[in-house]
Amino acid sequence: MRTRPKRGTSTRRRKVVRTLLATAAALAVLAASLGGVVVWQHSYDLRERAVTIRHGGRVLDGVLALPPQGEGPYPLVVFVHGDGPVDATHDTFYRPIWESLARAGYASLSWNKPGVGGAPGDWLDQTMDDRADEAADAIAWARDQPDVDRGRIGLWGASQAGWVLPKIAAREPGVRFVIAVSPAVNWHRQGRYNLLAELREGGASAAETAAALRRRQTVLDLLRRDASHQEYVRAVDGPDHMTAARWRFVSRNHTADAAADLPALRGVPVLLVLAGHDLNVDTAETEAVYRRLLPGPELRVAHYSDASHSLLRHDVEGSSIRLTLTGLFAPRGLFAEGFLTDQREFLASLGTRATQP
Repeated sequence: MRTRPKRGTSTRRRKVVRTLLATAAALAVLAASLGGVVVWQHSYDLRERAVTIRHGGRVLDGVLALPPQGEGPYPLVVFVHGDGPVDATHDTFYRPIWESLARAGYASLSWNKPGVGGAPGDWLDQTMDDRADEAADAIAWARDQPDVDRGRIGLWGASQAGWVLPKIAAREPGVRFVIAVSPAVNWHRQGRYNLLAELREGGASAAETAAALRRRQTVLDLLRRDASHQEYVRAVDGPDHMTAARWRFVSRNHTADAAADLPALRGVPVLLVLAGHDLNVDTAETEAVYRRLLPGPELRVAHYSDASHSLLRHDVEGSSIRLTLTGLFAPRGLFAEGFLTDQREFLASLGTRATQP
């Protein structure tokens, strides 16, 4: 014989069910709302066009980001990546910058590094001169595009690009401006500064610091005599060895020094962007070298005391939760205060008259 539930029990169950349904509905609305916020925050006032650039018998897969209105031709900012396997949008990191530049009426051009996103080649096979040649070919391609003002093409580059930007200017006297973000100057001094800064940040002891410096000196000695990767692995203790490809890349580039090429930027408007919490680059040395080699009003220096090397807000980058949430819901807020605006104002200050190279 079945027993009917008590009326009170049935009522409570209905209330629980209604509560669960209401909660589920509220969560669905919240999820949809948050999803809408994410989509909206990652919608940029740009017209992006996939482009193909021919370089050295290969093709470079790129993106040409145009202002949302108008027909052009637009002045152009050519993006030069820092270290690592970077794609054309730098995993969307560039889009807030492109949007800000577009508000000053500028287009932006960027491309996948070799071997990234299905592109042929391997970026670890490149020297800084190879990278400059690649950018020069991209500029030559851009000058033939009806959307681009061929007389107003300039460069934007970060970190490792500090060794590439002046080389491009030496090859392309038509470069009209440069935005250099956290650029390095001397490969060896930059590496030492980075090592010591990270050891301090990690609370290393004096003994640990001394051991790390000895290890570094061993690596430098091997590089100077063009040692093989096998020799490097045998000579250097530790689990964090460079791969053979990375060793090859460092071997070909470790003598880089931007000071040799920076005079090519004399007379060119340069915005030097420096961060207050830069563990990678000695910003004091960078500023001193730029001021010494690029005297005059064409050099402008912008300091961001709350920024990390990548010009993200230091407080955000230091927290994985804040970094993730800000990246999802407010990607423009990732950057140090004033960083996006100052670049836009720098470009706006250059005027609008095209100068044919």
